[in-house]
Amino acid sequence: MSTNPTIAAVPSDDNRVRIFDTTLRDGEQSPGASMNMAEKLEMARALAALGVDIIEAGFPIASVGDFEAVRAIATEVSGSSVCALARCNDRDIDRAWEAIQYAQSPRIHVFLATSAIHREHKLRMTREQIVERAVQGVRRAKGVCADVEFSPEDAARTELDFLCEVVEAAIEAGATTVNIPDTVGYATPLQYAHVIQTLRERVPNIGRAIISTHCHDDLGMAVANSLAGCEAGARQVECTINGIGERAGNAALEEVVMALKTRFDHYGLTTRIKTERLYPISRMLSTITGLAIQRNKAIVGRNAFAHESGIHQDGMLKERSTYEIMRPEDVGVPRTDLVLGKHSGRHALRERVAEMGYTLTDEQIETLFLDFKALADKKKEVYDDDLVVLIEKYLEDAPAHWQLLSMHTSAGMGVLPTATVAIRRPDGEVVQDAAIGDGPVDAIFKAVERVTGVRANLREFVVRSVSQGKDAQGEVTLELEVESEDRSYRGRAASTDIIEASAQAYLNAVNAIATHKERGHVREVVGRPGAGA
Repeated sequence: MSTNPTIAAVPSDDNRVRIFDTTLRDGEQSPGASMNMAEKLEMARALAALGVDIIEAGFPIASVGDFEAVRAIATEVSGSSVCALARCNDRDIDRAWEAIQYAQSPRIHVFLATSAIHREHKLRMTREQIVERAVQGVRRAKGVCADVEFSPEDAARTELDFLCEVVEAAIEAGATTVNIPDTVGYATPLQYAHVIQTLRERVPNIGRAIISTHCHDDLGMAVANSLAGCEAGARQVECTINGIGERAGNAALEEVVMALKTRFDHYGLTTRIKTERLYPISRMLSTITGLAIQRNKAIVGRNAFAHESGIHQDGMLKERSTYEIMRPEDVGVPRTDLVLGKHSGRHALRERVAEMGYTLTDEQIETLFLDFKALADKKKEVYDDDLVVLIEKYLEDAPAHWQLLSMHTSAGMGVLPTATVAIRRPDGEVVQDAAIGDGPVDAIFKAVERVTGVRANLREFVVRSVSQGKDAQGEVTLELEVESEDRSYRGRAASTDIIEASAQAYLNAVNAIATHKERGHVREVVGRPGAGA
């Protein structure tokens, strides 16, 4: 635990933080993040498997669809408590109970705004009316459900004396959890910790309830405020996968959990989250909602365990704890990714060349490094097939490549897409073949596969414009994954004809596979599958 003298110690027998996930309720309120019932059920099952303590499944009174989704989750998902949100009125609470009554462990979460600005402009209620309504709501919920949570909305901007009064009354009425929302992300860590600490010191019955945090990220401090709340005595954190939610979002579950785990020496707190499931569930949510994860997102972003700086790569290759405070495997990322780019050094380049199966002298490595730097200045990342081109001029027995000589496709509405290719084999023979597919690109790929005999799964296919205008070149980047290997191979090509660029990119990836096999590669690749291919 922290030794900060302004924060009172929490009993040592209460060192577990409950994770309350509101991805399906507050998270779904993020613009563009709506989910249908099947998608909500899929996410709820994944959250239960993750080890989330409480799943806030939705706001049943909001719509028939929301009610049905909450009821389905309550009926079908086990292993976590299932919670439904309700305002402090009888109709909301009755509807919430109707939705979750058959859950293995149901919870009703009632809320009512308490801050002066909400009292005056939204509710037009006095303090006395707020306390009376809160007590009525909690009692109504407690009459049907043993587990009741109460939230004084906008608590972070509520006068502390009044907040203590409302919280005490809610606990007396039967609330088993009191949540302290920073509804608009206005608080700072010290301020928020002070609010939690004040409740613990001044609310006489606070020991009968768990204190919870619910922080928004409008000023980028949602995670920091949540952790400060835990230090001050909160033992539940409300959060979402990838931090999605209203406006700038909520505290990110994966960041809160990994902060507590990585800095156990500081917080002395645990969760029951299976952290190796964090990366997969993050990707699942991104796929379902279509909301992309920023590359530099903490814990689950593509760059979270990637290193391009030569100094960092050198340290990582010697001892990875020099630049990584977590193991990628702990969050479900297969391995660290050493990205070759203009900031990479000789050590990383030498390691990658060896992994590809090549043996170069120190003099050749030095010359290759200069060529590599020149290429890296032109490209964001240098892939293995790029390196092969640079390396071959140093080798007398450079591997031959499949070479695309010509191609032709036929496609259109009501026409079966076909493709014909002419490819020069490594032994110099020119082979022609044809194939049909779902479209011209698919037909081309199948024709290349027939000629080369190299079979792989298409893992990624991206097309982008290299420049502006109608005659701009289209760049195709793709990744092929060989099932028998724990890695992928990347191909890239550009042309004003997207079909041609697709064919050439696919063949470049096939060449990378052939070269890899010819070199008798046996060492494990440093990086996630596809990261260095």
